[in-house]
Amino acid sequence: MPSPLTLHPDRALPAEPALRSVARTIYGQTRDLPLVCMHGHVEASVFADNAAFPDPAALLITPDHYVTRMLVSQGIAPEDLGVPRTDGGPVEQDGRAIWRSLCENWHLFRGTPSRYWLEHELVEVFGVEEQPSAETADSLYAAVAARIAEPDFRPQQLLDRFRIELLSTTDPATSPLAEHARLAEQGLGERVVPTFRPDALVHLDGPDWQRDAKALAQLADVDTSRYDGFLEALRARRRAFVAAGGLATDHGHLTADTTPLDRAEAARIYDRAWSGQVTESEAAAFAAHMLHVMAGMSRDDGLVMQLHPGVLRNHHGDVFAAHGADKGFDIPVAAEFTRGLRPLLEDYGTDPRFRLILFTVDETVYSRELAPLAGVYPSVRLGAPWWFLDSPDGMRRFRELATETAGFYNTSGFVDDTRAFASIPARHDLSRRIDAGYLARLVAEHRLSEDEAVETAVDLAYRIPKRAYARRA
Repeated sequence: MPSPLTLHPDRALPAEPALRSVARTIYGQTRDLPLVCMHGHVEASVFADNAAFPDPAALLITPDHYVTRMLVSQGIAPEDLGVPRTDGGPVEQDGRAIWRSLCENWHLFRGTPSRYWLEHELVEVFGVEEQPSAETADSLYAAVAARIAEPDFRPQQLLDRFRIELLSTTDPATSPLAEHARLAEQGLGERVVPTFRPDALVHLDGPDWQRDAKALAQLADVDTSRYDGFLEALRARRRAFVAAGGLATDHGHLTADTTPLDRAEAARIYDRAWSGQVTESEAAAFAAHMLHVMAGMSRDDGLVMQLHPGVLRNHHGDVFAAHGADKGFDIPVAAEFTRGLRPLLEDYGTDPRFRLILFTVDETVYSRELAPLAGVYPSVRLGAPWWFLDSPDGMRRFRELATETAGFYNTSGFVDDTRAFASIPARHDLSRRIDAGYLARLVAEHRLSEDEAVETAVDLAYRIPKRAYARRA
């Protein structure tokens, strides 16, 4: 018989007994703190509808690209995991079959953060005691299905159970924010807030750019057929996001280039996009220019600017065509920040009205570029290890490489990045354990007192994220 599924109280804490003892004390002071979730991708409609989750697979597997990409890497088709097709074609609808795919391949997740998160969810959230396997798949499914059918397991109720104080969704600039209006009517408008993401509008060579630009015009009631109107429409939508409680913007670009164009050149490129003649190099130059423009807008309206370059999206054309964006075939590339961000930081880097939070999936830039930038520019903060680095060892490396130059207080603290709602507490728990271990080493080396380490851990888990995302204006 397989051993029961349990969580060791010292999981992810240091193995050395002396360090572990100190880490336990530090972690004990952060374990039950509220969660500040400012970089998430759970849809606002989930909370506004507050409907029961449909089944265990739809909650824990299909929306979680960390989980699906591992299974796909072993030859399981996305369709067999319930990942929707853009053409409406058939995909697996039987949640039990999708769940069996996970349980039968549980060994694939050994050593991965997904294993940590899923175990935490199964034990802490769903109260199950069986190890996932081919033999236990059906009984586990039944246990989780029964739990999510209970009235106290609706999304709004889980905000309280998970101790989520503040959660940000990520919404396209063309979102009418109707779901957030519903949340405001339900008294959750200041707890679940939108984040302004304009990527589809600033990348002029996107397949749906003209459609999105016309949608922007309709929402803002501004003609976007010319560059000046486009900028005014973006400002109008940003004001709408602020009015809806928004605190930040989010920008996913291939590079961190922020070189501005003069107005005439930007307008010329914009006109070429409307005529369908824009080149790849022109579109890249315009996207870089718009990062600089967006920084100016953030300086003016106080929205915190988040930037995460260095990911080649939709690496496999057929998968993108079949399933659309964000379905697990995005691959990191080398990132460069020092030269790319210089134009933006020369204009806004010392302005107290501006805040820029930088994320990366290229850890080679932690100590060489990001920590020195955050260690001198008052406007810059370093985001938590993100995506492929959102892991125990990735978090440790981040602290080791960034802290000596940037310190703790030029970071954003921990902010999760997930579409898998039930995994949010597990992600914060793991971060708090890793920080406790890192701080325990500083205490053992007599570089910090234990009181300082506890205070720093509480700051990283709770106070720093709230300060980092406070609007500047």
